[in-house]
Amino acid sequence: MLSVTMTTGSNAERRVRVRFAPSPTGDLHVGGVRSALFTWLFARKHGGDFVLRIEDTDRKRYKEESVGSITEALRWVGLQWDEGPEVGGPFGPYFQSERLALYQEHASHLVESGHAYECFCSPERLDEVRKQQIANNQPPGYDRHCRNLTPHERQAFREQGIVPVIRFKIPLEGNPKTVVRDELRGEIEYDNRVLEDAVLLKSDGFPTYHLGVVVDDHTMEISHVMRGEEWLPSFPLHWLVYESFGWEIPPFYHLPVILSPEGGKLSKRHGAASALQYRREGYLPEALRNYLVLQGWSYNDRDEIFPTLDDLAEKFSMERVSSSPSKYNFEKVQWFNQYYINHIIELDDLTRRCLPWLREAGLVGEAAEGSTEYERAREAIALIKDKMRFLTEAPQLTTFFFTDGDPYEADALIPKKTEPTAIGTALTRTREIIAEVGVGDEELLEQRLRAVADEIGLKAGQMFMPIRVAVTGRTVSPGLFGTLRVIGQEQVLERLDAAIEKLNAVPST
Repeated sequence: MLSVTMTTGSNAERRVRVRFAPSPTGDLHVGGVRSALFTWLFARKHGGDFVLRIEDTDRKRYKEESVGSITEALRWVGLQWDEGPEVGGPFGPYFQSERLALYQEHASHLVESGHAYECFCSPERLDEVRKQQIANNQPPGYDRHCRNLTPHERQAFREQGIVPVIRFKIPLEGNPKTVVRDELRGEIEYDNRVLEDAVLLKSDGFPTYHLGVVVDDHTMEISHVMRGEEWLPSFPLHWLVYESFGWEIPPFYHLPVILSPEGGKLSKRHGAASALQYRREGYLPEALRNYLVLQGWSYNDRDEIFPTLDDLAEKFSMERVSSSPSKYNFEKVQWFNQYYINHIIELDDLTRRCLPWLREAGLVGEAAEGSTEYERAREAIALIKDKMRFLTEAPQLTTFFFTDGDPYEADALIPKKTEPTAIGTALTRTREIIAEVGVGDEELLEQRLRAVADEIGLKAGQMFMPIRVAVTGRTVSPGLFGTLRVIGQEQVLERLDAAIEKLNAVPST
């Protein structure tokens, strides 16, 4: 006999258990990450459990590879689950497709108790009803055709081989209304007459979201529900399903939507890419989640940098979550990423994160920590990190530290309003000084080269720019003397020799 009584006590006494329940129909996008983040933070704030449940009952849109991409994305942003796929737990299985008998049992109970009924309408009939409703300027929806079928009529349909769906029976007697409570918005009243007798169990034995989510949240002892506000129209139905089972209804928080910068639906063009796409583009997970947590929540009017999840969990509260939508700001996400690269991530950590891109570009090999190759990469990253917005920019910003520099024409060595002979002298003297004092003492080298500039009548910029081009191939680079130090004396001398030779090959005018 199916038990439909609450046995775990009131919400005030229950352990906090919250869930994130994505549908594996594609990658996990930023809106889903934000929902998961709020849910995870709530669990940690209250010392509770964060449950991952895969709602894979939409078999037409189901993509097997999506499960892996969703779990990978959650781990990338640091949201490890306490129960769920790959982890297990006492309330499994955590894939809805493995819980079909449970839904079927609960659907049958609702039919037996008079809260649901079998519907034998064909897709063709439903389509015709919808077309007629639209033609009559009526809201489309099921017309409750099978709601009051007699046992004889139901049996006749079965004898035709028709497998019914099970629909919920919305209470219609009198002038019924359903009053629900959302913790962010307060009480909301719905007129039952405009609610549809929604399908709970499909003819293939799979539940719809409306049945699966209620049964799972109850049987997994979920204490609080956080989900997107797109589920508000379905909220009265879920509330009524809870009541029909006699179950205690957990507090619901319908999280505000994230809109495009123009105020419409957020699209990929506005930044609604998958979380793993952000990783591929060189974003830091800390930066992305820091931006996303501020989409609907704030700690105060001043603080906006929260480097660690522990720090966020300590400060986070659902009381400071707004019910108003926020607008996605792609430039602000980039700002957070650059700020974290420039100011938050420690150098060794940043170097480790840049190494995959440096390897892919062929600039470094294994570069194991402690090796000469790693140390060069670390010193190069130290020089360019203040210019880096994304990890993917590391190769372009550091190429000349690992190669002979970018190709350049001899003209690039000669600043405007400067004679080639003066630059030839400057490069020759530079080579002599570096051969003498090396590149390790940046202050000494700068003093010596400034003195040379004075001797031959050049401004500091006219002296240093040709050196920069000679050793990097670029007119813009990190600090010149730090760059020379990281490249090393031997390679700097070789590149200066090549520049002098290139300059000497220019025909005199």
